[in-house]
Amino acid sequence: MMTRVPLRRIAHARSGDKGDCSNIGLIALKPEFYPALVAQVTAERVKEHFRELCKGEVERFELPNLHALNFLLHEALDGGGTVSLRTDAQGKTFSAALLRMEIEIDLPAESS
Repeated sequence: MMTRVPLRRIAHARSGDKGDCSNIGLIALKPEFYPALVAQVTAERVKEHFRELCKGEVERFELPNLHALNFLLHEALDGGGTVSLRTDAQGKTFSAALLRMEIEIDLPAESS
């Protein structure tokens, strides 16, 4: 049975910066969760999720050997750490924000 869950239930994430670009790594907690991440956590959905912060394009890179996705959010840090007046000018909280996104997944009984 398909269940709607926040990404934090099936993945962990890390984020940081490179100038005005936020970099978010999303890693499946179990290999069997990776296909759902690939299918549903698209660059377009991530762009929409960060619509208030990300003014540029979002690129997605697949890392199947790590069961991970990497996202680059261009023009997301208001100029970057040395010029931005944002509280999180290095994008360290972007990973926690992404983990709030919800997707549909068929969870095994022990994971739900």
